[in-house]
Order: sequence, then structure tokens, then C-alpha cells
Amino acid sequence: MNLSRILAYTVRHLYLYKRSLPRLMEIFYWPVLDLLVWGFISIYLMRFKGDLPNFVAFFIGALILWDILFRSQQGISVSFLEDSWSRNLLNVFISPISPAEYVFSLLLVSVLKLIFASVVLVGLAWILYSFNIFTVGMDLIPLVANLIIMGWSVGIVTMSIILRFGQEAEVLAWGIAFLFQPVSAVFYPVSVLPEPLKTIAHFIPASHVFEGLRAVISGGALPLNEILWAAGLNVAYIILAILFFTWNFRTIKKKGLLVKVGE
Repeated sequence: MNLSRILAYTVRHLYLYKRSLPRLMEIFYWPVLDLLVWGFISIYLMRFKGDLPNFVAFFIGALILWDILFRSQQGISVSFLEDSWSRNLLNVFISPISPAEYVFSLLLVSVLKLIFASVVLVGLAWILYSFNIFTVGMDLIPLVANLIIMGWSVGIVTMSIILRFGQEAEVLAWGIAFLFQPVSAVFYPVSVLPEPLKTIAHFIPASHVFEGLRAVISGGALPLNEILWAAGLNVAYIILAILFFTWNFRTIKKKGLLVKVGE
């Protein structure tokens, strides 16, 4: 065992963090995220002193819907990464396929992956916990649709960033959706959040979806204002995401960086 060689290779890895913001963020990202999410869940439970009605429905239903958002984002990001890892992007874009057609094909892949994953998740929730998400009824359609579109927006932006910054940004494909989790009010209402985060949550489509889910599970009607607000935000965000990808792709192509993607 040679201590100098051990320290030398340790320093080699530390140098990777010197000029890499994504790597530095990863050190603090998950601990801070866990602290925020579980801290707000604890506050929520303390308010009810362990007597939260429909506890299982609230949490398992929220988990299933959150997974829908996460899978719709990953269906795009990971499919793009597979092209990047195989260094196939240059081959794809010298073919007749346009950037718009490429993006829409990834959206279709995302939907297919989401269907298979959701079938397994919903089935296990029913078998293991006797929870049937379909008891939400037709209200489930606008809730799920809004989460899918938000996931697409996040996925397209993630793909654009990876396209521009390469391997350093690949970590975003696995964790960027969780950046929105504390302010999406997945497992607790927006009222639990401090005021600055409440303002941010107001502009996150998922927070309106999960507020609507809790209202329905509690036996009330689906809040139309929450769904309309989420839909309006999603329309704006998906348009901005596509414009961002188009602008980014043109910049990459102009600078000749497409050949370096995946290196």
C-alpha cells in the first residue's frame, strides 16, 4: 500500500469537482432534498397528531401520481442519453428526421414506458395495500394529463442542457424532477410550506394537481381552478421548453458541437 499513490488518485477525483457545478450540486442536492421533503411531511403529520384521515390513500395515491411525472420526464431524458452513450446522435441528425420529429418520437417512447410502469405500480398498490387509484374516477384524467405534460417539459429542458454541456450534466436526467418535489406538495398541502416556497409552488403545475388529488380523496369535488391553473402553466412551460430545445439545437449545430455529444 502506497499512501502517496492513494492520495494522488484521491486528488484526481477531487479535481473533477473544481470546475463542475453539476458535480458540486450533487454533494448537497440529495441531503437537502431529503431534509426538506421529510421535514414538511413531519410538520404535516404533527398538525393532525397522528389522526390524518385517509392516510394511506393520500400517500400511496400521491406516490403513484408522482411516479407518473417522474417517468414521463425520464422517458425523454434517458432515451436521449441512450443515443448519447451510443454516440448515435450524429447519425440520427444527418438522417431526414427533424429535431421536432425526434422530440415527438421521445414523447411517444415516454408514454409507452409510462403505461407499462403505471400498470405494475397500480397493480402492486391494489394487491399489497388494497388501494385502487381508479376510485378517483374521471377526475384522474386531468390530474394525470397535467403531470405528464409537466414531466415532458422538464425532460425536454433536461435533454437540451445535456446536449449543450455533455456528460457533466447527465446527472440531471436522474435528479432534476426531484428538484421540484419540495414545492410540488406531493405528500403535504401547500399550506405547510413557508411563504417564499408557497409563492414558488403557485407556479409549479404539480402542486395544483396534488392539491386537487387530496380534495378528491377527501370526498370533495375536483377544484376546477387548480386544474385550469395547472393546465395554463403547462401550456406555457411546454412551449418554452420546445423553444429552448430548438434554440439550443441550432446553437450546438452552428458551433459544430454535435459530434462531441457523448464524449
